[in-house]
Amino acid sequence: MTLDPPTILILTIALAAAAALYLAVEWRSVREPSLLFWAAGFAIISVGSTLALLRSNGLLMIGIWLANGLLVAAHWLFLLGVARFTQVRLSRAWLLMLVAWLGVLLLPSDLAWSKAMLMVNSLLVALPTLRASFLLRPHGRSLSIGAVQLRYVLLLHGAFYMAKALSVIIPGTLIDLAAFKGEIIQVSLVEGAMAIMLIALSMTGSERYRREQQIARLAARDPLTALYNRRALDVRAPQLLAQVSPQQPGALLLIDIDNFKLVNDLYGHIAGDRLLIALSEMIRTVVPEGALAARLGGDEFVILLTKASTAQIVELGSRLREQFQQLAAHTFTTPAPVTLSIGANLFDQPPPSLTALIEEGDTTLYESKRGGRDSIRLVDRTGTGSYG
Repeated sequence: MTLDPPTILILTIALAAAAALYLAVEWRSVREPSLLFWAAGFAIISVGSTLALLRSNGLLMIGIWLANGLLVAAHWLFLLGVARFTQVRLSRAWLLMLVAWLGVLLLPSDLAWSKAMLMVNSLLVALPTLRASFLLRPHGRSLSIGAVQLRYVLLLHGAFYMAKALSVIIPGTLIDLAAFKGEIIQVSLVEGAMAIMLIALSMTGSERYRREQQIARLAARDPLTALYNRRALDVRAPQLLAQVSPQQPGALLLIDIDNFKLVNDLYGHIAGDRLLIALSEMIRTVVPEGALAARLGGDEFVILLTKASTAQIVELGSRLREQFQQLAAHTFTTPAPVTLSIGANLFDQPPPSLTALIEEGDTTLYESKRGGRDSIRLVDRTGTGSYG
């Protein structure tokens, strides 16, 4: 079978339809809007390529103008999908692309019509494609392999259409849209079929990578407070603890809510959950950059610091206790006050393990509770004393 223009168009129809179906199936499972935009774009390409075959039957308005208009619309949807993927808000000015295509109807149907049509169409495909490639630039963050591939495939695809638009002005260039004649048209059909395959594969890889990253982030977070969970703390703590030295002491703070059971018993577990969420937000606001904060379970939280000092620990713990006591007293009336007890350990040598460090923190926390609750107990293992 020779790869004449109709054959390439049939191949394009099949590839675009397959890509649309695959992305639609993916969307049904993950409900990510970018997949829906991309699937719709490929579906439109499949329809447009089918209409393009009708030009050989003399239906030029449908086979040329409408078919090429659908190609423009498809790339506009690709841009919307990339914008959704990168969480960038597009200017409404991009809607003018579709208005600009309507203006092609005003072009005179003379010998230059095919060239003018091809130039306008190529520019309206190139611009959103190049913009989509620009949106995928790293912004200082790493991109998945799929996203990087998508970025460069879109860049090359957009550059090709830009070159195609400029080639129209070369004297003696043969372009006959009605009969698929001219080297530019032949090369464009081949490039389009190849681009569909590469774009579809890159889009799928990009979305799959981001979904895996989201799953990994969810697995590392406590579902109620969105702080790290114990598993994530076990993974991240060793690197932080390895930085501890006499010149850069570390600290672990164990935080427990006093009389938390009273809130659950008197106001219900939903109220207790709201209190845990409020405490997690307070912890987020006081922990310095580079520290780790996690929920160990129940009403117990942990903060792991580097470059710590006695003054810093006392100041941080006091802020937490004051903020929490004010919130709890204002929100709940209980027989005994709902407060915070904090056990803190300051150390200048890496501990044998995180588990051993937490066990020491538990002992310090117990001493804080035994001393009357609503207090902070600090054990300084750097040799300069203790607090509490």
